[in-house]
Amino acid sequence: MNQGKEPYRRLARHYDITGQAHYLTFSCWRRRPFLSRDRSRAWFLDNLQTARRHFDLWAFVIMPEHVHLLILPHEDATMRQILLALKQPVAQRASWWVRRHAPEFLSSMEDRQPSGRVSHRFWQPGPGYDRNTWSPGELREKVKYIHANPIRRGLVDRPEDWPWSSWRAWETGVDAPLAIDHQSFPLIEG
Repeated sequence: MNQGKEPYRRLARHYDITGQAHYLTFSCWRRRPFLSRDRSRAWFLDNLQTARRHFDLWAFVIMPEHVHLLILPHEDATMRQILLALKQPVAQRASWWVRRHAPEFLSSMEDRQPSGRVSHRFWQPGPGYDRNTWSPGELREKVKYIHANPIRRGLVDRPEDWPWSSWRAWETGVDAPLAIDHQSFPLIEG
């Protein structure tokens, strides 16, 4: 029995295999809706754009309490580097902003350890969910899944009504809110 200890959690494994895409999901601390405000979603978009030096971006959606991404890492990038580049600056910016403008919100970010140590988190610890994907059919399915997430959650009726995804870039060619790296996305033959 695991009394007094944190419940067993299976850690995601990262397989840094050149040429394989990664379908990523990571969540806010305790699945709290830290990404429900335009301000925090804009922070994530700004940082996603900056972190693209490590990968090609194929699809994304920012949900109130989690993010889905479909990316193709560049040959010299590791998933550990990518996740650090994606998550750390947003967490630091959010922590700074909350301390300065909304200190009463700090308690919702609090992580109190059994040792008494207290830290403040934006993201759930760990790497989140990471699945290597390489088949063009599966890649297309992931793009559709990502764009349909706001509909499944009842946030909108149509994917075009959720501005925090890559749907527009895929369906209209308008690079909003970010451009997608279409040129590197595999074509489906036949």
